[in-house]
Amino acid sequence: MLRVLAVDDEVPALEELAYLLRKDPRVEHVTTASDSVAALQDIVQMIGAGERLDGVFLDIRMPGIDGLDLARLVGGFPSPPRLVFVTAHEECAVQAFELEAVDYLLKPVRAERLAEAVRRLEAAASPVAEQPQDDVIPVELGGRTRFVPQQAVWYAEAKGDYVRLHTVDGSYLVRMSLAALERRWAGAGFIRVHRSTLVSARHVSELRFEGGRVMLTVGTETLQVSRRHSRQVREQLVRQHRGAVS
Repeated sequence: MLRVLAVDDEVPALEELAYLLRKDPRVEHVTTASDSVAALQDIVQMIGAGERLDGVFLDIRMPGIDGLDLARLVGGFPSPPRLVFVTAHEECAVQAFELEAVDYLLKPVRAERLAEAVRRLEAAASPVAEQPQDDVIPVELGGRTRFVPQQAVWYAEAKGDYVRLHTVDGSYLVRMSLAALERRWAGAGFIRVHRSTLVSARHVSELRFEGGRVMLTVGTETLQVSRRHSRQVREQLVRQHRGAVS
């Protein structure tokens, strides 16, 4: 169970965030603060009293000490709480993830999106699990069986009851749903970019905007991200590639 602090200078936004957090069964306790100074005092008091604080949900644009400055101060504490930014400003995402934020939510916050942030916070607060070995998918090719390793897959594309795996060596058709493959490779760096496409973040070399749409270069292919998935894809790529070089 998580113990968290919510920080926002806008009272209605703070009350809504605290309400949604308290509804989540994974959250044990929610403390609120209406500015960064009060939040810093609360954090110091909790740490001094030996109380556990798993995460801080904080706004960025606040008078005085803003959320990014508060995050830098908190980061200097021994065993600092994890950070989740909740803001109306999309342009600060890179700075946020440079501060090792667990997630970056844009206002108005949707309940399902906040639930995902809580899931990520819970995972980050848990002991690091041993990394699983690379999964291998067997593919039948005219009487032969080829074993396609997960790390070799650029992206997977839904084809009815099948999935086509695209790699540097070619593409392979596997009898499996894309949803089943997504569950199987959960936590392995695969991102849903379209209802019919799952992409390996490790093979994404470029993200760009073209005609108002987000485009990805994956291996030697160019893929379009659906409008529905654009925001989440950008957030996940920034977070995963930042983590890869830390």
